[in-house]
This record gives sequence, C-alpha cells and structure tokens, in this order.
Amino acid sequence: MIEAQILEKAKKLLVEQDKEGVEAIARQIIASGHDPLELMDKALIPGITEVGDHFGRGVMFLPELMQAADAMKSATDIVNDALTNTDNGKKQGKKGKILIATVKGDVHDIGKCIVVSLMRANGFEVFDLGRDVDTDTIIEKAVEHDVDIIGTSALLTTTMSQQKILEEALKSAGLRDRFATMVGGAPCTPRWAARIGADAYAEDAQDGIRRVKEIINGK
Repeated sequence: MIEAQILEKAKKLLVEQDKEGVEAIARQIIASGHDPLELMDKALIPGITEVGDHFGRGVMFLPELMQAADAMKSATDIVNDALTNTDNGKKQGKKGKILIATVKGDVHDIGKCIVVSLMRANGFEVFDLGRDVDTDTIIEKAVEHDVDIIGTSALLTTTMSQQKILEEALKSAGLRDRFATMVGGAPCTPRWAARIGADAYAEDAQDGIRRVKEIINGK
C-alpha cells in the first residue's frame, strides 16, 4: 500500500500542473514495487477531477487546465508502460480496441482524459484523438485502427448534436454495424443515447469501463 502522504503529494503536484514532479512520483511508485493502479485511483484521478472542478468554477483557466491534462497523460503513459511490461499484463494482452474523441466544437478534455487513463489501465487499447474532432476524422481513424468501440464526449449542449451526426454518418457509410458507439459528457443521458441510436451511455469513467466490458464481452 502506498503511503498516504505520497498519494497526497502526487495529487497536489498534479493540481499544480507540475508534470516533472508527477512523473517522478509515478516512477518512484513503480520502482518500489507498489501497484501503480493505486496511484491512479487514489491520487491522479482525484487530482484531475479537482482540476476539472476548479476550471468549471473559474478558479483555473484553460492554459492551466491543459498543463494539468498533459501531466496526467504523461503519468498515465508511465503507469501503462509498467503494466504492459508485467507478466500479468503480458498474459492478459489487449482486451479490445476503443477510439475516443471529444466532438467537433468542444475543447473540454478532462473527463475524456480520465476515461482514457482508466481504460488503458484496464488493458484496453485506446486511440485518443483529442478534442474538437470532426466526424469524418473519427470515422476514418476508427476504420484505420479497426476498433471495436467509438466513444465520443460532449461537454456542451451545443455540441451534443455532433454525436447524432456521427450516428447518421456511420449509417450512411454502411459502417454502423461494424462499430459499437458510446456517448458521454455532462449534458448526455441514457435517453439521449437511445434517441440518437448509440449503443451505450457512460455516466462517468468507472461506468465507462463497465459499459465497455459489457460491449466487448457481448461481441
């Protein structure tokens, strides 16, 4: 078990956008033989969630938000590399391929960042296209990487329509049955997912993991 003060320090460094400090703790945890997933669950995810809350309340601004997200991604890459190189990780292999993007016109990234981190930590191969991604690019990359699931995030009511546009574009291209689709984001609901024809709705990152496992196991 990782000491509480180390977890608290990691969280604090992430909120302060100290990328090098967060990376150093991640490497320290791995080198000491502790479970890096504990670092994710008890420090990094709570830290990036706090960052998102600060941004939402106007306490933190976009440049700081992006720096924190970059620190989170860097630490997550370190953790995922460690998990991949373990015997257990090698035996499990990849459980499925998922493409995730924040839709066109939406630059919010924190929620998606958490989802991507958790999915990779759970053994899924994730292709993160970032934010403000247009529908054509999402479909092009889904085909290129032959993914199982396309997940889209919309944090604004004004960009939710892009999720519907994706569903319609997949149908027009004759690809709707090839990919499962999942939607998420603050304004999204199960009703919205059903209305546009998406296969699943995820309330948060943990729920997203559950939904992905259900979809993959059902294939």
